[in-house]
Amino acid sequence: MNFPDNLKYTSEHEWVRLEDGHIAYVGITDFAQSELDELVYIEVETVGETLEKDEPFGTVEAVKTTSELFMPVSGKILEFNPALDESEGDDPTLVNSDPYGEGWIIKMEVSDPGELESLMDAEAYEKLVS
Repeated sequence: MNFPDNLKYTSEHEWVRLEDGHIAYVGITDFAQSELDELVYIEVETVGETLEKDEPFGTVEAVKTTSELFMPVSGKILEFNPALDESEGDDPTLVNSDPYGEGWIIKMEVSDPGELESLMDAEAYEKLVS
């Protein structure tokens, strides 16, 4: 199981990676994708919306279950990964094969970078799922 040190994690198994200033990428963890098994569909209909921390922003559907995706921090959703989008690349299995790279789910503008401090680092998240 992979737990990159450059990410912050939520107890709902999302990760966030802050990039330039207030821009961040969000996805689900390696642990989450392995628990869900093969993803068949990802839906994000909140692009352009500003959501609060812990609000649902989309869903992931696997063969046996559907799970909500929750905002790790407050902010505006700028983009849904086109490689995962049904109207674009439509390859949700990228989340299974590369959850921290090509399998990112949304790009967002973080409202308050200080909220990242309330999230877990890699070591704390690894303890949570062990």
